[in-house]
Amino acid sequence: MLNNLHSKQRQDGFSMIEILITLVIIATALLGTAGLQLYAMKVGQSGQFRTQAVFLASDIAERIEANKLGAVAGNYVVAAASAASSAGTDCSLNPCAPAVLAAWDISQWEGAITALLPQPNWVITQTASGNPSTYQIVINWTDRSTSKVSRGETFTYTSSRTVGN
Repeated sequence: MLNNLHSKQRQDGFSMIEILITLVIIATALLGTAGLQLYAMKVGQSGQFRTQAVFLASDIAERIEANKLGAVAGNYVVAAASAASSAGTDCSLNPCAPAVLAAWDISQWEGAITALLPQPNWVITQTASGNPSTYQIVINWTDRSTSKVSRGETFTYTSSRTVGN
């Protein structure tokens, strides 16, 4: 009996140490899981921005295709910009000439870019003029920062469209 009592006294507190070690391991695992989840959210948002850039380039390319007279005339050229321009005429309600429709399309498109992408800038160039005309669409945006010093990483999406009458 004395031997059992002596053995039991040496084991007092051992279960408490096991529980504390288990809690430390679980807490470390939970912090690691939270960090992994945060990283997955950042990467997911980056993918969403890329998808938006593809969608926006396709949108203006389709607008250029729909207004062939304005496209052949070079009305869709946009110098490097980072703020949306405004069109004087609302072509969604009124019929417009090709040049005015191009200004309306560009205004609507630039508004969408500034709403959907972080720190965007863009340029549309006419790489081949005349009939057919070729336009190059370049969209840049700044995404997640890789360090505390950096302001983020710049991504670019480039597309081109050839339009003719």
